[in-house]
Amino acid sequence: MTLAPFVRIVAQGKGRARALSLNEAHEAMTVILEGRAASEAVGALLMVLRLRGEEPQEIAGFTAALRDHVEGALPPADLDWPSYAAGRSRGAPLYLLAARLVAQSGVRISMHGHNAYQNAKLSTQDIRALVGPQVRYDPLAALSQTAFELLDLRAVLGLRSCFNTVLRMWNPSQAPATVQGVFHPSYRSLQAQAAEMLGQKTLSIIKGGGGEFERHPSKDIICFGLREGLHIQQTAPAILAETRRLHDVDDVVDPVALWEGQLQDPFAEATVTGTAALALWTVDPTMTMAQAQVRAQQLWAARAQVVEMDA
Repeated sequence: MTLAPFVRIVAQGKGRARALSLNEAHEAMTVILEGRAASEAVGALLMVLRLRGEEPQEIAGFTAALRDHVEGALPPADLDWPSYAAGRSRGAPLYLLAARLVAQSGVRISMHGHNAYQNAKLSTQDIRALVGPQVRYDPLAALSQTAFELLDLRAVLGLRSCFNTVLRMWNPSQAPATVQGVFHPSYRSLQAQAAEMLGQKTLSIIKGGGGEFERHPSKDIICFGLREGLHIQQTAPAILAETRRLHDVDDVVDPVALWEGQLQDPFAEATVTGTAALALWTVDPTMTMAQAQVRAQQLWAARAQVVEMDA
């Protein structure tokens, strides 16, 4: 089968076009991933969905196909942490330090992503250095060249596609819990609905800095997601009273200096601990947000005492 029938479904005209069902989306993405689709048809399908807007069952079907296509990509983990920000970074990637902090508590984190569109200077080696040896980071190109090429169509089409959302949903380590950041608030509910269709039980989604799972410490953050398979919508109250942009171009933070204690920046530290707290709250259902914040601050205070595996 080619991709033409699926393009026809979504693009045949006002009053006749409709969204793909979950099974149709699964089959369409399978055709793409197996290399049976013409490049023109792939672009047409992705851009029609971009214009019309993504539907939860389409994202779920596409994600299920990706999971079928790339099996056993990563060893087991406790927490899946995708990193596929499409916008250019406006500051230091402090969420990487948050992941490092959470890993200090014994949580096995699988982080995967592609960040060339976020910060072309942030290499795989740079990311691994910031997350530390306790966090596994895998670049998308190393996990699936086909998936990387689909994401990289942004360079040809000039726009992000729904495949960016699919990669956030992928969870290649099959971790029982996942955290996701989005740039547009409407995607929080969309991704939670798609995750439910995929059988995901534990999920936290926030509107984060640059589209990453990185919270603003001076704002109330609404967290969407799932707990025991049921939808949640819970507010994490602001940690600081200071009013400041999360990523201020005039206030460059050196994440290495921050981690090593050579830089004192309460706002940046609160960004790290606040983000880490939401991740800790996600993986431990017995923990409240307030307890998670206390735990994150304890981990931050004790970070210099942790014996790293590469020490």
